Amino acid sequence: MSGGDQAGLPASPFFATPQTRVALARQRFFEEGVRPSGIVAEAVIQSWARCLRLHPDPSREAVFQPVTVSRMHSALRGSRQLLEAAKEELALLQATLAGTCSTAMLTDALGVVVSTTYAPGSPHERVMPLASRVGVNLAEELVGTTAPGIVARTGQPSIVLGGEHFFGNVTSMYCAAAPIRDIRGRVAGVLDLSNEHLPFSFDAASIVALYAAAIEGRLLCAQSTDHLVIRLQITPPLLDTPMVGLVGIGRDGRLDWVNAAAARLMGVPVTLPQGAGPLADDVFGLSVDALASLSLSGEAAPLRLPNGLAVWVRSRVQARDGRRGLHQVACDAMPQDMPARAAVAAPPPGPPTLRDNDRDLVARTVEGCGGNISEAARLLGVSRGLVYRRLRRE
Repeated sequence: MSGGDQAGLPASPFFATPQTRVALARQRFFEEGVRPSGIVAEAVIQSWARCLRLHPDPSREAVFQPVTVSRMHSALRGSRQLLEAAKEELALLQATLAGTCSTAMLTDALGVVVSTTYAPGSPHERVMPLASRVGVNLAEELVGTTAPGIVARTGQPSIVLGGEHFFGNVTSMYCAAAPIRDIRGRVAGVLDLSNEHLPFSFDAASIVALYAAAIEGRLLCAQSTDHLVIRLQITPPLLDTPMVGLVGIGRDGRLDWVNAAAARLMGVPVTLPQGAGPLADDVFGLSVDALASLSLSGEAAPLRLPNGLAVWVRSRVQARDGRRGLHQVACDAMPQDMPARAAVAAPPPGPPTLRDNDRDLVARTVEGCGGNISEAARLLGVSRGLVYRRLRRE
């Protein structure tokens, strides 16, 4: 850093209040042309830079678009699937926030508000009544730096507090937002929590991330019309929470999509190449047949992944034609002789054969490996295919 830069620093790197910190950052960026790195978040600085190219005067007021009936209906029509996935979670979120002054807003991928929990309250509110209307576009290009605007632009969670907002009349806002992704890994919507004048009295970033994950999970499952959907986590109770890992496996046996929780557990990218994701066999250490068989019981089962992590998994086959389709796809995924084996009574036990002992050794090895076919095959010195064939024999 040059001597001139050092001269511009405050005597102490610590700031008495957040307002002091942001005021210094705004002075450096907008008046002195210096990046206030380390004073405000890099995402905010980058947003300021983008906004400044479009709006050279940050002191003017942001203008929130007027909302016509046609604009509102257009926004709602384009977000039907997102709204359906969010319906229950937004009701729960509204109850969660009932004792606070926070408003929840859901936007589409472009930043257009499609749902809000706002109810007129404080007479001091000036921005919230305008910003929270269905049909209003909160994109950076229109209203400057906001948390939902940054998320819609970057796809990354964001928190923007007070003076970190770009335009002067929006600096009374406190916002935290998180993305909601679809099965292609694209941002399908943004969930935002906002206060006007009052800082958050709780960890807004964590709350909005939790509810966004829950909405995303519902959306991913709704969009999976021809998939084996796997739920996984380190303990069974987490399988029915927003923290669940979700995986969609296509008919080709490859991972078609994953959510962030599953990607972290399995060590795979959260955005998979379409039609070229990793094979389920390699990621789970189990064949699609074995994973599909879990859907018939609906129970969680323990599994040790090839990366060594012990998890619990539960599966569900999802198809376009309802329950008949679910049953048919499940049967298609199962070994072809399974219905016959289930229908035929077992013969009286006889003396064990070499084949019996062979299969028993394989079965015990697989059990000792926590169901991990790949690990069992390695210990036995055989291929995974041979292990599968031995396990399928009567």
